[in-house]
Amino acid sequence: MTYDPATITSLVDKGLANNETGIISSTKRKGSWKETSIEEFKTKAKHLALGLYAMGVRKGDRVSLHSENSTQWLMCDYALLSIGAVNVPIYTTQPGDQIKYILENSEAKFHIYSTDDLFESLKPHYSEIKTLDAVITIFGEVSGNILSLDSIIEKGKEKEEEDPQLYQKLRDEVKPDDLASFIYTSGTTGPPKGVMLSHNNIASNIFVAMERVPFDYKTERELKMLSFLPLSHIFERMLDYTYMHMGYPIYYIETLDEIVDDIKHVKPHFFATVPRLLEKVYAKMKSKPNELSGLQKKLFIWALNLAEKRDVERNDSGLKYKIADKLIFSKMRDALGGNLIGMISGGAALSPVLMQFFNGIGFYCGQGYGLTETSPVISVTDRQNLRIGSVGKVITGVEVKIAEDGEIVTKGPNVMQGYFKMPEATKEVLQDGWLKTGDIGKIDKDGFLYVTDRKKDLFKLSTGKYVAPQNIENMLANHPYIEQASVVGNAQKFCGALIVPAFETVGEKIGVDPNNKEEIANSDKARELIQKAVDEINPSLAEWEQVKNFKLITKPFTIDDGELTPTLKMKRRVIQDKFSKQIEEIYEEEPA
Repeated sequence: MTYDPATITSLVDKGLANNETGIISSTKRKGSWKETSIEEFKTKAKHLALGLYAMGVRKGDRVSLHSENSTQWLMCDYALLSIGAVNVPIYTTQPGDQIKYILENSEAKFHIYSTDDLFESLKPHYSEIKTLDAVITIFGEVSGNILSLDSIIEKGKEKEEEDPQLYQKLRDEVKPDDLASFIYTSGTTGPPKGVMLSHNNIASNIFVAMERVPFDYKTERELKMLSFLPLSHIFERMLDYTYMHMGYPIYYIETLDEIVDDIKHVKPHFFATVPRLLEKVYAKMKSKPNELSGLQKKLFIWALNLAEKRDVERNDSGLKYKIADKLIFSKMRDALGGNLIGMISGGAALSPVLMQFFNGIGFYCGQGYGLTETSPVISVTDRQNLRIGSVGKVITGVEVKIAEDGEIVTKGPNVMQGYFKMPEATKEVLQDGWLKTGDIGKIDKDGFLYVTDRKKDLFKLSTGKYVAPQNIENMLANHPYIEQASVVGNAQKFCGALIVPAFETVGEKIGVDPNNKEEIANSDKARELIQKAVDEINPSLAEWEQVKNFKLITKPFTIDDGELTPTLKMKRRVIQDKFSKQIEEIYEEEPA
């Protein structure tokens, strides 16, 4: 199937015309939900676009957007794309010095932010950014050089009265090959790079995403989509465009801490997620039998074991499964709103046990693979193409091949235009239209793609064996007793690991307050529990991949502490430097 090149706004408009609810989105803020009608959204976005134009924003100008997911985020984005401006989204978790770098590197003309709290980290730096003509706040206080978003919308109303044809004229000048966004890669090493994506780069992904969703968008017209992954990441952003193009309203939650209650309230049909959230839900469900007794406990354990062994390709539903579904799985689905069809996972590898478990309890749980540089999807599963360990089949219109060294390389309409102001870095990864992904992988005889690790993450033991740490880390983190793990061992005889215990689960198990992380991490009982977990996992690994020794860490790896990127990838160099003493101790002691 082929598609004509398109702009993002034209695809959104087509979908909004088919949206039977009349609602484009609903945002939870300060505990309350606020729905926005399509009519209100389009009117405000038009006036915002004209207001920005009146302020001097022109086609090709970069405007940074620093905000949580919300209807206002969508509105700012739509307004910018309507007049051909380039949206430079910024993660809410990025520190001020990184934001300053992004604004300077992108030569941002305007900066839009949501709240005063979010602006606080940039405040000491923003007067130094020479390209900035204006700073606009969505919800914050207006003072000095800071303008309110509402005042720009009012300015746009006046502009429309002066020239009623201007908005449509500006929209008509935006073409599919025009740039839509600079997205700065979070980067595990070096400064962020501005990935230049055109309207059609992203539009090509929107078209194909519709082929792989686990529902019939042509007949199922009243579905609700939940959104909580950051819109500053291209995965969620592309999916939100897809939801709008299919004619569905989007619901933006306020905090992940309240996601279960929000799911019960919204009763969504679909959402995108990352493996870490599914790992937490899985761990919670696995610990549920501890709250039960007698027959109830036995039934629950039996049903969980059945779900974990689900054959996702055959998807058989014999008598045992029907009994488990009626007694246990149906109640699990009700706890997640009762309407949920399924979820798609991205950002990192989804472990086999998670795919089996969530499909086993009656959801569609698939995964996709891609990069910011590919807008983002390269391959993705669907209901007919689920295979354990695979990231699905390559999407329509995209080519993939495996280089001699095992690297995945790809070509297609989704591949970026390059890195902004970085021609050498662009040449390194983009040659004759083929993009080097930096990932190692393979394609099986049926066309299923597998990603085995990041090329730069591979390390070599002193025995000469190569180790791909991500798969081992995912297996460890799937255990109920383990929150996070970082596998080490470059130039050593064996693999070791820095392990963050699942403090709540382990604390309850050994009778220590879960908030007392240091006591748990230094407890012999906690170490015994984690050793049992490691012993359960090791037999499924090659002998040289097995974790022979480990150290427990007293606090989780976080974005704020610099150990994780905004997309939750490990900054291995940072972790190895920060925990060098613990790593040395792993290799000073004889493994058990």
